[in-house]
Amino acid sequence: MRLCCYNVTNMFSAQPYSCESPVPSREKQAVALASLGTAVLLTVMKVAIGLFTGSLGILSEGAHSALDAVSAAVTYGSVRVAEKPADSSHPFGHGKVEHLSAFIETGLLLLTCAWIAIEAGRRLFFHHAVRVEATVWAFAVMLVSITLDTVRARALFRVARKYNSQALEADAVHFTTDIFSSTTVILGLVLVSLAETRHLPRLEQADSVAALTVASIMIYISLRLGSRSVNALVDAAPAGTSARIAASLAGVSGVVDHDRIRVRQSGRQLFVDLRLTLESNIPFEHAQSVVEAVEAKVREAFPTADVVIHAAPRPPAPGDLVERVRAVAHRHNFQVHDVTAYHVNGQVNVNLDLEVAPSLSLEAAHREATRLEEEIKRNVAEIHEVNVHIEPLLNRVEPAREAPAVATAMEERLIELARRTPGLLGCHALEAHQVGPNVLVTVHCTLEPDLPVERVHDITEELGFRFRQEFPQISRVSIHAEPEVHRLPSADP
Repeated sequence: MRLCCYNVTNMFSAQPYSCESPVPSREKQAVALASLGTAVLLTVMKVAIGLFTGSLGILSEGAHSALDAVSAAVTYGSVRVAEKPADSSHPFGHGKVEHLSAFIETGLLLLTCAWIAIEAGRRLFFHHAVRVEATVWAFAVMLVSITLDTVRARALFRVARKYNSQALEADAVHFTTDIFSSTTVILGLVLVSLAETRHLPRLEQADSVAALTVASIMIYISLRLGSRSVNALVDAAPAGTSARIAASLAGVSGVVDHDRIRVRQSGRQLFVDLRLTLESNIPFEHAQSVVEAVEAKVREAFPTADVVIHAAPRPPAPGDLVERVRAVAHRHNFQVHDVTAYHVNGQVNVNLDLEVAPSLSLEAAHREATRLEEEIKRNVAEIHEVNVHIEPLLNRVEPAREAPAVATAMEERLIELARRTPGLLGCHALEAHQVGPNVLVTVHCTLEPDLPVERVHDITEELGFRFRQEFPQISRVSIHAEPEVHRLPSADP
């Protein structure tokens, strides 16, 4: 039986939840544009110095920076598109564009790595005449590159973590590796310089070895970026996310179990789809409060998550016949109370009260009662007979007036009746009201605090029965049972 299905991002608030904001959009675009400008500057510098010195290491870095410029341009464009709000064609937003840009960046990185590896192999094994000049300009451009890469990598990491942007994080990781690869190129230039000054011919190939090292680093990073972007594009759950959500559900009262946790990332937006099992036959309002508590727990761990929760009741235990009867009634939208099951000659009979609209005709109400009886017998095979008592659904406030004569007579008689009711310690706060032709009585009674509720119910029912016997005009007695407060004996002599 489906109890309820909520989209907590939309149903429990007047406006749909949205974490989109022009502020993060401007900040993300600004840092992406700055990264693009830096990449263009470094590309021009490295290519010029690489051609001047003949250093394959610097030329490989120049190609790397050119690729950085392309990937930074792709990142800048993807960030702008990804920040567009959801629309009818893209109900989950445009965040996947960030993952697509990271995937494109991976392909460009691998192509560059292939070129560097081929050229380095050619110089190492087939063409040894290429001379590398380790000039001061070569060292200067690489030191400038390391400085700029450090500054922009930190800026990208800060904004990426702040807004959970995979595209910016990919750029930040990329430029962090540039720092290490640039350091490797400097080391290669140092070894080439030593080869010239110390006449060590074996060190003349250090530049090509440095280029291969740069290519190896880029391949490793490319595979990591590619794996992450592909996982996001195919809706793989971010690592550890489902486990954190499951742990947060364990502390929510009312959740019996979780049947499904589905998580996927789209840009900086996390989408969570949960299916929960709640207790059977609980009110809709209670189910809603449980769902709201679950949504709050998920938001504690993931503040910008878009959460959709489907809640279903736990099927009643096979031996719990009364709960099974209630479940059948609720499943078919019947409002029932006072469900009682009992054995007669080895067979199970059920009595229950069915609430219907007060304006409904007897014929229509009887049809509803008959339909309920048939559904109960069809779904609960153990039941032999169902007796349905039809009651009007009370949905309005009735006018009432004090019934002082009745109250006075009852007050005098109540003490005597209470004394003769086993288990009852005392009664107070008696009120009697005339509601149309009926008299409604409310009274507070005290009993032993350790009595089980079942025994308390029997005692109060007995008192109510005696009231109605004594005063036939009473249509209803509402008895509020409360525990007797035992006072400690005084210590005074």
